[in-house]
Amino acid sequence: MTHHNLPMPCTEDAIRALRVGDTVTLQDTLFGIRDATQIHMFDRGRRTRFDLRGHAVIHTAPNVRKVPPAGTNQAGYEPVCIGTTTSDRMERFTRPLMEREGVRIIIGKGGLREGSSEAFRELGGVYLAIIGGTAALETTWITAIEDVDMDDLHPESLWRFGIRDFGPLLVGMDAHGGSLFRDVQADVASRRAAALAKLGVS
Repeated sequence: MTHHNLPMPCTEDAIRALRVGDTVTLQDTLFGIRDATQIHMFDRGRRTRFDLRGHAVIHTAPNVRKVPPAGTNQAGYEPVCIGTTTSDRMERFTRPLMEREGVRIIIGKGGLREGSSEAFRELGGVYLAIIGGTAALETTWITAIEDVDMDDLHPESLWRFGIRDFGPLLVGMDAHGGSLFRDVQADVASRRAAALAKLGVS
């Protein structure tokens, strides 16, 4: 297993160098996105003024505080607690995020499904996993809320965060078809079958 330090944005070659089980620390820029953001982008035809090509997005609707624009809070917000939400319900947006917007990395909890795995393999993307309960730690990795788009959807706006040493995060799905989540599910199914067989349950 290898650790990778990646400045954002990154190239497809950098993404294809990652393998399930590797760890990654991100630098410079991270975009926050969630259900409503993507519904408006891909179901309702809205476009963002942000250039997401080569970037990472994190599934979040952050807890922020409105402040006068100044210093590191030029967008008029400062971070309070920026955690990560479960990714599965946003499964259908992986491919359009990559094809239309050029996103390379998705960060979230719980993994994504086979459609996302295929998109990562074809287009060169990865899923980086965060465990639950780490929002306070994640917030320390964010240096500023630099900008915000679609803020009528607050808190499910599209956020641009400045970051420093965001990680380490675990590569849960890679660009080669690997999926830690698929492997865990297969292992659980095998153990379940063995336990039921031992009990004489078919």
